[in-house]
Amino acid sequence: MDRTISKVNFELKRQINVLRVAAYARVSTGKDSMLHSLSAQVSYYSDMIQKHPGWLYCGVYADEALTGTKESRKNFQRLLADCRAGKIDLVITKSISRFARNTVTLLATIRELKDLGVDVFFEEQNIHTMSTDGELMITILASYAQEESRSASENQKWRIKKCFEAGIPYDPTLLGYRIRNGKYVIEPEEAKTVRRIYEEYLSGKGIQTIANELNRDGIVTRFGMEWHTSGVQRILRNITYTGNLLLQKTFSENHITKRKIMNTGELPKYAVTDSHEAIVDMATFNAVQAEIERRAKKHSHPRNTKEKFQFTGLIVCDKCGKNYRRKIVTTGPVWICSTYNAKGKAACPSKQIPEPTLEAITADVDLATLREIRAQDGNALLLQYRDGTEETRVWKDRSRTESWTPEMRAMAARKAKERWNRNA
Repeated sequence: MDRTISKVNFELKRQINVLRVAAYARVSTGKDSMLHSLSAQVSYYSDMIQKHPGWLYCGVYADEALTGTKESRKNFQRLLADCRAGKIDLVITKSISRFARNTVTLLATIRELKDLGVDVFFEEQNIHTMSTDGELMITILASYAQEESRSASENQKWRIKKCFEAGIPYDPTLLGYRIRNGKYVIEPEEAKTVRRIYEEYLSGKGIQTIANELNRDGIVTRFGMEWHTSGVQRILRNITYTGNLLLQKTFSENHITKRKIMNTGELPKYAVTDSHEAIVDMATFNAVQAEIERRAKKHSHPRNTKEKFQFTGLIVCDKCGKNYRRKIVTTGPVWICSTYNAKGKAACPSKQIPEPTLEAITADVDLATLREIRAQDGNALLLQYRDGTEETRVWKDRSRTESWTPEMRAMAARKAKERWNRNA
């Protein structure tokens, strides 16, 4: 039987090289109009990238109310992490000043991305960083943007200084007041909250208790948010509630970092007495300051500096987003979500992790290579590395016998003996 073999030619489909494209957008103020502008930028870039043939949409990374001089922008850092992980080929952004106003930061970033094979395109300047003359143009324009930032900062400082000299209040967000015609005017309902905080603190309640009770009673902050200890502390420390002003208590380090520094004599302070109606009398304010100092001395520790542990600032609760902190309990040191620790299980049903367990499960990990550890459900720890890689490790709960200290064992034995004697 003859067999015939025929050659079949299959048409080979042409491979299309897809460019993975993302965009970065930023506004430097939290005003509604600017946030609307940010939303428009996100929509614009999403639409543009998805409609472009040969481009694969990889998202828009957007930061709200953050200055371009800072490197700590959350989504900017997330963009860089995804570039380092090889997920992006091209980044589009509106302008050099939207990407970074700090020349050093800008050049370091684009050079790193260039080494990774990632191109950055600045729309306004029509510059690709991968082009031959791209870096020279970017250096010139970035220097201009940084100088523009410095000039704007100096103008703002001059305006604030003139307001201080005229005794005009600078903070328009203070709970209990509104600024009208350059003076503080009491907002009655908010003033009740301020007085309540002072009264409850002098009655012996702690700052966390005050914050918890305000939240329980549905009382919100000036911006409609829940209360935290920092907000209560600021109110208790603010002399403005006595009808007096102390201006320029802080100042900006420089136009690059914009870090707030306490004014300990570097610049003049401006004191204005009886500048507006008081919410709290001076005697009450002074009594609170004395009580703050008394409690601070009572609970002070002999060491001058706060001790930092190896997992400090590294573990993040996957449920509420807050950091874990170290705490000593009857069974020894544990790491616990700060929300759970302050407000209980109702606020965050996370689990505490025994420190020995945490040390054992990360024994083979160089903690310096980690960006963060996310504590998830099911005793899972998501280890996120600085190079963009991730891995999940699961820890086991300690058995009851492992959890008992010698003191607990002795107490249990004593109680068992007492029960036996009663029943004998």
